[in-house]
Amino acid sequence: MQEIATRDPRFVIVRAIPDDAGLVLGFMRKLGRYQKMADQITATEPRLRRLLSERQGEAVFGLYDRVPVAFAYFSQTSSAFTGRSGLFIDGFLVDEDFRGSGLGRIMMEFLSREALDRQCEMLEWGCLDWNAPAIRFYEGLGAYCLDTMRVYRLAPDDLRSLADRA
Repeated sequence: MQEIATRDPRFVIVRAIPDDAGLVLGFMRKLGRYQKMADQITATEPRLRRLLSERQGEAVFGLYDRVPVAFAYFSQTSSAFTGRSGLFIDGFLVDEDFRGSGLGRIMMEFLSREALDRQCEMLEWGCLDWNAPAIRFYEGLGAYCLDTMRVYRLAPDDLRSLADRA
């Protein structure tokens, strides 16, 4: 596991490998509880292992004194509206005891560098509208909200039903 040094000598970032699927799932479950959406975390370790193996998704962990305390799950994206590519952060969490310590900022700086290293021109993520601390954090980074759009999703059964009509 290659450690990526940060400006905090006690905090390093490591890239997830497929065998880290259980740790990814653990962070997603923590995120789900925090967001009051635990029942909507339906991922399984085998599904996450497949996504990581096929590089359809990636994750990084922030280790403080070698203990995982922060996490981001992301994937490559693009926009025909802007003609830009980017990274989309699907899950981002800093453990409660470490919030406000600057580790979240370090994680976002790393993800920003990762995006630029891939010739991306944007970094995007979602945030629940009631999560005022996260909104302040993101706006403090210089991010802005695209509040003119709703996100829609077809669940597996609906996806299959619609595809079967093709």
